[in-house]
Amino acid sequence: MPRPLVIGNGRIMVAFDERLEMRDFFYPHVGQWNHLQGGRNRLGLWVEGKFVWTADDGWERRLGYKEDALVTEVEATHPGLKVKLLINDAVCRRENIYLKRVVVQNLADKEREIRVFFGQDFSVDETEVGDTVFYDALNRVLCHYKRNRYLLVNGYSSKGRFNQLATGIKRFGEAEGTWRDAEDGVLSGNAVAQGSVDSVIGFNLVVPPRGEETIYYWICVGRNIQEVRVLNRVVLEQGPKELFFQVETFGRAFLEACFDGCVHAWGVDIEDFPEEIITAYKRSLLILRAHFDAKGAVIASPDSDIMATNRDHYCYLWPRDGAFAVCAMIRAGCGRLTRAFFDFCANALTDEGFLLHKYNPDGTAGSSWHPWLVEGTVHLPIQEDETALVLWALWEYYRRERDLEFVLEHYHNLVRPAANFLGSYIDETLFLPAESYDLWEERLCISTFTTAAVYAGLMAAGNLARLFGQPGLAQRYFGQAARIKRGMLEHLYDEKEKRFLRALRFNRQKGAFEPDATVDSSLAGVFLFGVLPVQDLRVAETMRQVEKVLWVKTKVGGMARYYGDYYFRRVEDLAQVPGNPWLISTLWLAQYYIRAARSPEELVQGRRLLEWCVRQALPTGVMPEQVHPLTGEPLSVAPLSWSHAAFIIAVTEYIARCREFKAVREQRVFPRPGSGE
Repeated sequence: MPRPLVIGNGRIMVAFDERLEMRDFFYPHVGQWNHLQGGRNRLGLWVEGKFVWTADDGWERRLGYKEDALVTEVEATHPGLKVKLLINDAVCRRENIYLKRVVVQNLADKEREIRVFFGQDFSVDETEVGDTVFYDALNRVLCHYKRNRYLLVNGYSSKGRFNQLATGIKRFGEAEGTWRDAEDGVLSGNAVAQGSVDSVIGFNLVVPPRGEETIYYWICVGRNIQEVRVLNRVVLEQGPKELFFQVETFGRAFLEACFDGCVHAWGVDIEDFPEEIITAYKRSLLILRAHFDAKGAVIASPDSDIMATNRDHYCYLWPRDGAFAVCAMIRAGCGRLTRAFFDFCANALTDEGFLLHKYNPDGTAGSSWHPWLVEGTVHLPIQEDETALVLWALWEYYRRERDLEFVLEHYHNLVRPAANFLGSYIDETLFLPAESYDLWEERLCISTFTTAAVYAGLMAAGNLARLFGQPGLAQRYFGQAARIKRGMLEHLYDEKEKRFLRALRFNRQKGAFEPDATVDSSLAGVFLFGVLPVQDLRVAETMRQVEKVLWVKTKVGGMARYYGDYYFRRVEDLAQVPGNPWLISTLWLAQYYIRAARSPEELVQGRRLLEWCVRQALPTGVMPEQVHPLTGEPLSVAPLSWSHAAFIIAVTEYIARCREFKAVREQRVFPRPGSGE
């Protein structure tokens, strides 16, 4: 099930499913640890002897966000019970406090007692073993804890603090969970439980006819009970209403800083941009920011339901995905937010100068399926593009921010060792990067995408070496990049097919490389990383064939990753559906059309692809990895930070081209003095 609502502050990240249940609660890192780990925090109502959870049938739900803020805005109406809920969720920017506001509206013409229940199903540090939950009678709060993780639960209405509670055993023996205790409208009052435990608190409200009552609920997270008690006092003293206002204000300030007054900052007219693109762009910035951990990791996705398919998840930093995410933030004008990412990568870099497959948000190595030994031959278990693209992103950061001192800090501990590795990890017979795993993490090969990324990484290193007064080293990096480009044009371009190959793959029985001519959307890397301009006929023909082969020929449309893609495949007719439509693949095609446009009219093709991506997003603006080719429903994970990053990058390029065309038009209408026009 997708996560249509995500919120966070760089230390806490919270995600909800479409039935309004909290499904993921991460702390102290975005993506690590998930203290729900397959459980769910519930919201339920007892009305005149009838009980419903928000996940039950019978509700009419509308999910969304407050405009320009990372604050949820949800309506849930139950016609049968004549009750409507207005819900907001947020995470404080500075303090580790999750906030919830629930306005309970009585739609009946008589006064009624409505009892509201909040269930907590925490498994602290991702296991229920050894958990404790107790009622802190001194402070009148509930507290879940284990070792150095404490989660304090509290709330109040106009009648005061919560007036019911229960703690107990969950999913052990015959105990389903304490949340079942709420379904008769009365909680047991049990004040402590140990082991595999959960808890519930309840509010007894008396709501006038056609009237409403408001409940504020919060969770404070810290390392010990003293810390969470201090945070609880912050809420009580400042008031949750004020804290909500602060979160909303911060969101608007963030967008103003990086969007700078919407598209007017780029000197183009607002009517040039469809409203849905503007809205999706701003929402993508906020959602992508929520994926940034304060210590530098940018996780791929918080959607833990993916574990049902592989017993693993997307809560990792892939350096490649992270590089695209920071590039998006840099181009959007908030590059300073990305500095921790480069700190993270510098710390993670191996002594040999390469980055591993993926990382946990705390900086430790993530899980991997890349072997060190392939058919008796030792290979590094890496995707070389991940190392290269970090350098590409760092040069992008300098170009936009001119933050000389920060970049200098990482010149010797990141740029030089990584560039030295890229320049040495070469197949000397082909003048191409040595074999590594491709960007899709599926095959050991010399891929066109990785080759283009390595070229870009070495060019970035050369530019930085020249910047810091090492012209000899700069020329070495530039020379290595030029040699790789020549090898790429000689060995990875198919003169017969007039397009680039996906890869060269080594046949160990024959002892030679063989071409892999599979049409792959990642061939866009040739122009994305500046190996060749979009005007080059080899690029144009490659992208023409990519679109022809990979466009999904159903009413959904969109671009497949590559021909025959098996990941979450739903249709076997490859002629019609070469693979599920992916947002990043479609956005690379959009970037091609945007860069190749020679007039404002030709930009329409790129804009239509941006609009396609907006249509594939959930109503909340959350963008998935891929969608079903027949129904358009999200597949794999949602949100995917890379999808949002690719959308942001494509929109900024679209805006830049509009500005270029406007400048040319104005120059013709108002010629410069002495131009002779």
